[in-house]
Amino acid sequence: MKTTIDLPDALALEAKELARETGATLRDLVVSGLRAEIAARRAAPRVDFVFPTVGGRGLAAEIAPGEAIALSYGLGADDRG
Repeated sequence: MKTTIDLPDALALEAKELARETGATLRDLVVSGLRAEIAARRAAPRVDFVFPTVGGRGLAAEIAPGEAIALSYGLGADDRG
């Protein structure tokens, strides 16, 4: 399939340079990079976390901001340092 993508100039130049240095094509780099990204995202664990809110108007009052941050990263009370 042919498609058009918009890359930042610096990234495109870096990719072309690497392709030239390694004897690959830009297409090879894009395909392998996209495959690696798809695999990484599929392998990443899903986080099942919802911030408790009061009527949908922000965080519940009984949760301190630091506690909410720790919970969002899956840290327990002992992990917060």
